[in-house]
Amino acid sequence: MENEIIKQIRSEAADMFMSSVEAVNPYHAVKRFVSVEGDRLVVGTEDQATVELDLREYDRISLVGGGKATAPMAKAMEELLGERINKGLINVKYGFGAELGLTEITEASHPLPDSSGVKGTTKILDLLQTAGRKDLIFSLISGGGSALLVQPAGKVTLSEMQALTQSLLECGASIDEMNTVRKHISNSKGGQMARAAIPATTINLMLSDVVGDSMDVIASGPFVPDTSTFEDALGILKKYDLKDVPAAIQSHLEKGKEGLIPETPKADDPIFHSVHNFIIGSNILALKAAEDKARELGYNTLILSSMVEGETREVARVHTAIAKEIVKTGRPIPPPACIISGGETTVTIRGKGLGGRNQEFCLAAALDLIGLPQRVALLSGGTDGDDGPTKAAGAIVDPLTVRRGKEAGAKASDFLANNDAYHFFKKTDDLLITGPTDTNVMDVRLVLIR
Repeated sequence: MENEIIKQIRSEAADMFMSSVEAVNPYHAVKRFVSVEGDRLVVGTEDQATVELDLREYDRISLVGGGKATAPMAKAMEELLGERINKGLINVKYGFGAELGLTEITEASHPLPDSSGVKGTTKILDLLQTAGRKDLIFSLISGGGSALLVQPAGKVTLSEMQALTQSLLECGASIDEMNTVRKHISNSKGGQMARAAIPATTINLMLSDVVGDSMDVIASGPFVPDTSTFEDALGILKKYDLKDVPAAIQSHLEKGKEGLIPETPKADDPIFHSVHNFIIGSNILALKAAEDKARELGYNTLILSSMVEGETREVARVHTAIAKEIVKTGRPIPPPACIISGGETTVTIRGKGLGGRNQEFCLAAALDLIGLPQRVALLSGGTDGDDGPTKAAGAIVDPLTVRRGKEAGAKASDFLANNDAYHFFKKTDDLLITGPTDTNVMDVRLVLIR
């Protein structure tokens, strides 16, 4: 009977996760924020300032952008504007394309950039640089855009940018820190696409995949004023004591700090007078949808935060500690309980295994769940369906997960030490596999106690 309870809880956790993903569908998000009635374009909702434009005032309308969720955003815009669109150019991750009639898609690599991404970005920048006062540009930005919208600056090469990106991924740098560095070694980030597009009018629609929804961090803010500097970027390299920083990158950042290379544009730059920025989807919307589904299934719910950051294993211990407290005392909410959190943690790579932050979170949690009653389950998944360099979104674990691994000849602690959660969960059949979801608003974590 108790195993049946675990089976039920695991199924309910998966249902809650999919509800959260569906709530931030980028196609529907665009349709909620943008409407066209005749020649009148309205962008915004009751919660955000509204922009109204007369489409007759523009000679040319273009779509540009990049990210894992950008193709369905472009599909929505094509349906809204139809043949008014003169040209569309977007970059998406390999396998994240869609059937579009007016927009050219370049598929490229993520999280490490590649030459395809550079080619697609160059096309976008070339298009932006031809824009005039009677041009209207729609920018469609989503998570993953930092790697996909890439054009190395100065004498920096793509291979050098790849090497530094890998180092930043492995050292545990936050997404804010990574993007601060990437903005300052690229021609396409930190407001520089807005600089390329002047004097056109730009509507920038963003699906947020960063903690706190900081606009200049989402995809490294190609159309947003940058709050970071060359000096900040150098400070991050020093903070993590990164070895073998390519000489061209070090030189470029130092020249920028000395004022020999122009800074990324800041909030007082007049280029942003004609740029209108909107966040059309975020992590908190996904968490609220998971909460609605949990309540529908009879759970008492608590959203901890949509802004959880930190080392993955430490965050996992906090979540399992809450589960233990609920089991023992019924606090902070009594069973049946569903604790929900979001955000994006980081993993410091020490081993040579395969996995992502969500799988690492679940494997660390599974070790802490040993001995708890068989009415507890924990899920952690990336809303894009893509956790690290794997085809899993994350995993679902329970108090028997470690035992299942042992029976399959896998010692959980050894796999965790090698950052090899994917291969452990493949043995225990605990992987959460959704396939590409066409959205990306960071992670959703669920702790369920019946």
